[in-house]
Amino acid sequence: MQEERGSPADWDLAPAVRPVADEPTEEPTDDVPRDVREYTRFSKMDGAQYERVNEFLRDRTYITAREWAIARLCADFRTETGVEMTKIGENLPELVPFMTDTYSPQAVNQARSAFEEKVRMAGATFLYGAMCGFFTADELDDLMYEVTEVAKFLLEVEGVDLSVEDELEAEERISSVMRDVRSASDELRHDGTECPNCGHTIEADADD
Repeated sequence: MQEERGSPADWDLAPAVRPVADEPTEEPTDDVPRDVREYTRFSKMDGAQYERVNEFLRDRTYITAREWAIARLCADFRTETGVEMTKIGENLPELVPFMTDTYSPQAVNQARSAFEEKVRMAGATFLYGAMCGFFTADELDDLMYEVTEVAKFLLEVEGVDLSVEDELEAEERISSVMRDVRSASDELRHDGTECPNCGHTIEADADD
């Protein structure tokens, strides 16, 4: 899986050139807000090209580079009163190296909504695939490993520091949940049918 997902080098990336520690402490005279200047979520992607990022995501996910970046920004620039969509849109090129144009608040909201809808649809598709019996237990484990690797890579590119222990713990939690899902779906799909191996009738657990 490592070979498939590649590395940041595959996206024409250059090292980050603006560490937060090197930023001046005084307020500059330009109109860029301080939290925008100090935002380093995508600093590993300085020099990245939108087309390369978009191609990577298109090959492995349902989302586009635009939807990925804006969904991340909407999570990071959320306040008690809502998401700062105007700030995100006006400063998009400053916040994300591979984004070159500013966006209106409406365009930011549209990208966020598109991300949410695609996640919902992908989740339903995946869960059905896991529950319908199409995959064997081993195939489902392999599938979970592949999709987890892609998700972890995106988090790493965003600057999330994942330790080996955290990765293993997360993978085990996900695998445990999926084993429970598959077991429960087996009971539901075979409720009232006769087991071909031992002959007993399989029944789903009744609701409490």
